Amino acid sequence: MNVIADIRRRELARGRRVTVVLAVAVVAVFALALSYGDFQISLPDVVRSLLGLSTPPGVEYVMHELRLPRASVSALAGLAFGLAGAIFQQLLRNPLASPDVIGVSQGATAAAVTTVLVFGVSGGGVAAAALGGAVVTALAIYLLSWRKGVGGYRLILVGIGVGTALTSITSFILTRSDVKIAAEALIWLTGSVNGRTWAQIVPLAVAEVILVPLALVLGRVLSGMQLGDDLAKAFGVRVEWSRFALLLTGVCLAGMATSAAGPIAFVAFMSGPIAVRLVGGGRPVLVQAALVGAVLVLASDFIGTHLLGARQFPVGVVTGVIGAPYLLWLLATANRSGRGG
Repeated sequence: MNVIADIRRRELARGRRVTVVLAVAVVAVFALALSYGDFQISLPDVVRSLLGLSTPPGVEYVMHELRLPRASVSALAGLAFGLAGAIFQQLLRNPLASPDVIGVSQGATAAAVTTVLVFGVSGGGVAAAALGGAVVTALAIYLLSWRKGVGGYRLILVGIGVGTALTSITSFILTRSDVKIAAEALIWLTGSVNGRTWAQIVPLAVAEVILVPLALVLGRVLSGMQLGDDLAKAFGVRVEWSRFALLLTGVCLAGMATSAAGPIAFVAFMSGPIAVRLVGGGRPVLVQAALVGAVLVLASDFIGTHLLGARQFPVGVVTGVIGAPYLLWLLATANRSGRGG
């Protein structure tokens, strides 16, 4: 028993260290995003501006109208995608089970695009539509996957099919829309934080104030559920209710993030596995995955904006370049180990 307790203490200590390092990384990349650019702002001026103190001419406009909204939506969207992906992957015990793989993000995207291009809605209506699309899609996938319970592989396969159909619907709507409007929508579909304002940030921030603590409270049962449904029930876990509540929370996080920044590729998919490798052991890594997601989006937007030449690239292009090889590697290693079927 002493050996087991010692192992648990070491795992907890490592988890805390990783959390602190990731939190520092988020703050550092966030500060870099506010400071660096064509108009350089020193870190002391960044702090003074955030505190509402006097700053040199031009700093207030660049900070509060251009960089702070962009960095804020990057951090918040990354955090939401990372947390949602970890919930799905750990709940279904499969690294492929993330919102952008199994159709949830495609549902949010299809609803948002339809709202904008067909009905001409903007602002909060788009966020509501994206959230509604994500929830309806997730419920459809859940019901179609139900066979005296929900199996991980069955849900993934159904989700991929539903997501493909929704992507086709989105493409059809784009081809039937005005070329200029469709081109603007296409940038959003790639995943972009350019030009974001507080109108997109405030709903996302309010949603996360509610959903993040809820996810962490509900996530306490993940350790038991990772042992399998039968053992989890033996420990007193209400398996189906807990699974549904956690999935719904993850869906809402992914839907709100998609409404604010578009379906940024592979962030939800990569954050959980990266956090698992950093923390080690078999414990849930919800907090760490959320912080990894924030770092990924902030760093990818910085790379796409400043480090790839004169032309700026949407954040989704950079995360796609990073995530696609990881997906291929994951599929290849799964096949070699006999888990591909």
